[in-house]
Amino acid sequence: MAETYHIPVMLKESVEAMNIVPGGIYVDVTFGGGGHSREILSRMDETAHLYAFDQDADAEANIIDDKRFTFVRSNFRYLWNFMRYYDVPQVDAVLADLGVSSHHFDTEERGFSFRFDTVLDMRMNTREGKTAVDVLNDYDEEKLAQIFYFYGELKNGRQLAQAIARARRTKQIRTTGDLAEVTGRFFERDREKKEMAKMYQALRIEVNAEMEALKEMLNAATELLKPGGRLVVLTYHSIEDRLVKNMMKAGDMTGEVQQDMFGNVSSPYRIVEKVVTATDEEQQRNPRSRSAKLRVAEKR
Repeated sequence: MAETYHIPVMLKESVEAMNIVPGGIYVDVTFGGGGHSREILSRMDETAHLYAFDQDADAEANIIDDKRFTFVRSNFRYLWNFMRYYDVPQVDAVLADLGVSSHHFDTEERGFSFRFDTVLDMRMNTREGKTAVDVLNDYDEEKLAQIFYFYGELKNGRQLAQAIARARRTKQIRTTGDLAEVTGRFFERDREKKEMAKMYQALRIEVNAEMEALKEMLNAATELLKPGGRLVVLTYHSIEDRLVKNMMKAGDMTGEVQQDMFGNVSSPYRIVEKVVTATDEEQQRNPRSRSAKLRVAEKR
């Protein structure tokens, strides 16, 4: 199932960046189809161990049968808690592929894509939490406008929010078709798909509290990585990429570098790779890789 579930982006580049050593402890916080985890395991010796996180029940079908592998059924925001639970004080590398799996976009009933006329769910963890239907119908107009502006970077976010607030007074917005009917006129035809994708991105980020979870995971990774340990992250849009870049550069989300009286940077990280992008060949083979950026930092 792993091969059809999801094609991992920059597989070799990201796993090589983890700098795998004998006896190391590694974490793949975005297991998904297991592609990255399988590659990590192929490079590990018998004394090493890999922990993999995923909150999506669908990912459990891809669990790897290997005594060196532990699957954690959880959101990666709880990285620190689970490493303490497993009595792991330090790790050698953390890998995060922040992109949404192609499996999610291709599974009609999950509601991640406007390609299908289906209920707007968008939850990574379908066992709990609010859905995109809840967000669209329960959030006030101002909060909706903020979500579209900050998470979708849509300049017409306020207009979209107004139209949604007006339409839901007479009929609940439940499906991708309902949303298109209400918002379609605000997107120019030549940019319609790109703008719609941004709106869906904004809703998905809010539904899954993605930015809050990312911040918690990055802070936990910074605490857990041993000196010389690697933080390896694949990002796909500017909002998450900014947070990752700031953490690697400054050790916090603001990106403000702290210096001592001698001008030495006090960041916990040394940048190993600022930005790596997929090769032309991979971009042709795997369209998801076109927007991907690989960032690598080493704990001081």
